[in-house]
Amino acid sequence: MCFALAAMSPSDSLPTDLDGLRALLLAERAHHAEELERLTAIIKELQRHRFGRRAERLDPEQLALALEDVEQTLAAADAAAENDTTAQKQATPRRRHINRGALPVHFPREEIVIDVADKTCACCGGLKHRIGEDVSERLDVIPAQFKVIVTRRPKYACQVCAGEVVQAPALERLIENGIPTETLVAHVLVAKYADHTPLYRQAQIYARQGITLDRSTLADWVGRAAFALRPVHARLLEQLKQSTKLFADETTAPVLDPGRGRVKKGQLWAYAADERPWAGRAPPGVAYVYAPDRKHARPAEHLAGFSGILQVDGYGAYAELAQRGDVALAFCWSHVRRQFYEIQVKTPAPARRGSGAQNLSSTTCVSGSKPSLPPSPASRPSPGRSATHSRAGKVLPASSTTAASRSTPM
Repeated sequence: MCFALAAMSPSDSLPTDLDGLRALLLAERAHHAEELERLTAIIKELQRHRFGRRAERLDPEQLALALEDVEQTLAAADAAAENDTTAQKQATPRRRHINRGALPVHFPREEIVIDVADKTCACCGGLKHRIGEDVSERLDVIPAQFKVIVTRRPKYACQVCAGEVVQAPALERLIENGIPTETLVAHVLVAKYADHTPLYRQAQIYARQGITLDRSTLADWVGRAAFALRPVHARLLEQLKQSTKLFADETTAPVLDPGRGRVKKGQLWAYAADERPWAGRAPPGVAYVYAPDRKHARPAEHLAGFSGILQVDGYGAYAELAQRGDVALAFCWSHVRRQFYEIQVKTPAPARRGSGAQNLSSTTCVSGSKPSLPPSPASRPSPGRSATHSRAGKVLPASSTTAASRSTPM
């Protein structure tokens, strides 16, 4: 009430009756509640951006998703203006964002020649010869098309004697006595996990083409495919553990818990290796491992047999993993710089401001050099500054820590 009275100017007149004052108070309360809700939403969004899992910057895909409707509306308006012959052209029309450049060369080409019907010269009656051509390319798509593979296995028997019947053995199937081919099962997996299309939506897509598939049927395909891919997953994880540098991170994953009426919280670990930034020959890879909890023993179980540099965050389980002696920890430079920046902003003394950030810049100068060239002696940090202490008490050279921090984006 005090805020409402203070916000009013002297020229504003308050109602003198009790009902009018009550109505004014209720209106001010409603307005302040809406404003509070709006500001609270903004604060939560900023907190999610600042302290979320990907807090360093906004997700470009989410930003693009928010702008799609606006771009579609503008494109529809442009198309309507182009078709309107009576509309006057603007002096400075809005520039269209057009993708320029050649289309991928590995795409098949279908050429269409639009030629003139009469090549006779109108002046002399002779035949005109070709002096050039204009070539343009457009991107086309072939819609997904289902087909039925009919497999026939003839049976043979002798007409003279009563010999045995011979027949070629049937090919092994991923889904025994099922209708899908391995290609269709792979398509379902890619749509679910790479394109984030739930199974019930895939069932709706198939229904538009006259194929009735229940969601439980698709779920059965996915489960059987996951079982068949277990050796591939185990082999991938073993190959990653043979690398000398790995990136590890974990995140929560909601898991269905039948009977409780709500989901429970599981953990999904990611172990990745990528040597491309420094011209490494090993192919990049990432393996995901699920665990029902976040016990400190989980990373040790997953990384049994690994020896090298492990780039991680501040989770204590990785420090315990480094205590066994064959794993050295490297931490994220982005988080380190952020802490120095916050200290610099909060420190009023001019002599102390910027000193930590400047020292950190000199330490990380190695990361700016070319991958194929070692740092020169003049630019190499001094021994006192060229080591990073892990939380397990181990010491890492700055060059090794930088290399590990560049193994995969944070």
